[in-house]
Amino acid sequence: MNGPNGCLLRLVLAAATLVPVNSPPEARAQSFPTRPITAITNVSPGGTFDIFMRALGEGIRTVLGQPLIIEPRPGGNYMIAGRACAEAAPNGYTVCALNGETLTMPEFMFKRVPYDSNRDFAAVITLLLNTQVLVVNADLKVKNLEELAALARAKPKTLAYTAPTLFQRAFFERFNKQYGVDLVGVPFKGGGEAVNLILNGTVPIGFFGGANFVPYVRDGRMIAIAVDADRRSPLYPDTPTLTELGVRDKFSRPYLSLLVPANTPPDIIQLLNRATAEVMTRPDFLKRHLLDRGLEPIADGPEQAARFLAEDREIVKNLVKEIGLQPE
Repeated sequence: MNGPNGCLLRLVLAAATLVPVNSPPEARAQSFPTRPITAITNVSPGGTFDIFMRALGEGIRTVLGQPLIIEPRPGGNYMIAGRACAEAAPNGYTVCALNGETLTMPEFMFKRVPYDSNRDFAAVITLLLNTQVLVVNADLKVKNLEELAALARAKPKTLAYTAPTLFQRAFFERFNKQYGVDLVGVPFKGGGEAVNLILNGTVPIGFFGGANFVPYVRDGRMIAIAVDADRRSPLYPDTPTLTELGVRDKFSRPYLSLLVPANTPPDIIQLLNRATAEVMTRPDFLKRHLLDRGLEPIADGPEQAARFLAEDREIVKNLVKEIGLQPE
């Protein structure tokens, strides 16, 4: 089942299999937590993931009786947060909300990484996927990939795109090769600035978080061509997925995972997982903080979350090999 109701049903069914948070089997977990929990993030305050984590923290307070204190650690090519998480005490009082820029990319992009993603963290739960949407300025008058390619052929070296991650940029490189065109990439400097560049036509093509584009697609100033999700986004029900359009390449989708330092007791990991899943199954939280923001809820178990990260690492490794990226 797709759409908001389908997402809610999947989460509710998953939560129904969980042991109640207030009756874990271990005595240690029964007494945890007795003080606030710090949540290290790798993004600056005010962004999509930061807003989500603050809402999640408030929800977890109502379940566990202690607040989740958000501690942003941006910078250092996203590695400052990773190091802080890896070096924290493994007692459950530090959790880490991290994405692929910290967990999978550094080991392939940098020669020196101050932590080992395979060894220094334990997965708690995959929180969400952030659906990315390929949009164009409406003045281009293109509605699909073929029309975009035709326009690029007619205007060689004049159409520019912006995208935040290696994977969205790889999409355009593959697009150029497939259609024999030359869309030009420009640096991504944040969602707000990128949206303005698309709107004023300076960089008329973008591929990043879908929540940025909703009002402009609705008022006709932008055209949404594709989403990178497995199913159509509730925010863009008329926009096909890349798979529907015949794009079979395996991409790493932007995600947010909750982890703890390695050697955190398993019973505490399970408790944190159950508390988080309980909050994410609440219909009001699901709608307001996930679906309405173009975020796709996951809320899996610790083992599944660990497998997800392992699979993402393989995708990154294969792409890096494909494009011949050398660590700096």
